[in-house]
Amino acid sequence: MNAARTHLGSLALASCLGLVAAAACRPAAHGEPPAASVAPRSELTGILSEEAFKQLHELRTDQAPPLAGQMVEVGSSRAYLSLPAGASAPVPGVVVVHEWWGLNDHVKHWADRLAEAGYAALAVDLYGGKVAANRDEAMASMKAVAADAAEQVLLEAHRFLATDARVKAPKRAVIGWCFGGKWSLGLGLVAPDLDAVVLYYGHVPTDPAALAPLTAPVLAVFGSRDESIPPSVVDAFDKALSDAGKKHTILRYDAPHAFANPSNPSYDAKSAEDAFAHVQRFLAETLR
Repeated sequence: MNAARTHLGSLALASCLGLVAAAACRPAAHGEPPAASVAPRSELTGILSEEAFKQLHELRTDQAPPLAGQMVEVGSSRAYLSLPAGASAPVPGVVVVHEWWGLNDHVKHWADRLAEAGYAALAVDLYGGKVAANRDEAMASMKAVAADAAEQVLLEAHRFLATDARVKAPKRAVIGWCFGGKWSLGLGLVAPDLDAVVLYYGHVPTDPAALAPLTAPVLAVFGSRDESIPPSVVDAFDKALSDAGKKHTILRYDAPHAFANPSNPSYDAKSAEDAFAHVQRFLAETLR
């Protein structure tokens, strides 16, 4: 676990600053794919500039659907808990990890969607209550996240789903997008009793040794037109998982980064719908 923690900490900022060699992370989106001119790269390093990375993200002002869950105390932080209507413990549980915007209503709606599918969904807050209103605020909040603190929040949420009287989850998974996708895999690396990992276009290691602690099967979703996580990095991640002997499925869509969130401009409804159908089947297979 200490080795995994060190690895995660060393890559925490790299994953969300658009380091192509390390596979950057970013939040889900809706709309037009980013133009090539938006994402200049260093000829020597292949690194997206910070400004170019920020331009890959946008947040619409649309309100999320009405919420069905509630905020709860979870160890050292607060989280949003959404439970299936009429369900009683035990209920399979899913830790939900937000994008770089923070725990906003759109992420809470994702938790509600998972609750509708029959899971106790607990959306964590890795920003300590801050919700970004623009890309500069999101970048600043993301940079301020300490790896050890984030890991603690995630592990507390994981334990909460197993012990809370409303849930008592016999099996647990984690799901996250972009920044949250990186940390979804991060929880998988430090929680050997986790039953499934779902990550959307988050930072991923490409060294099989970094994936050694992983015990849960992985479903990873990427867009082939993602400026920050190109297909070559996805190929390397796929190979690393295979070389490490980890059970996994990689889904690739002809879509840009952050294509699965209707609150952002890169949203691709057809790809997002198909990906979520795969996610639901994967969760049913691993948690039920």
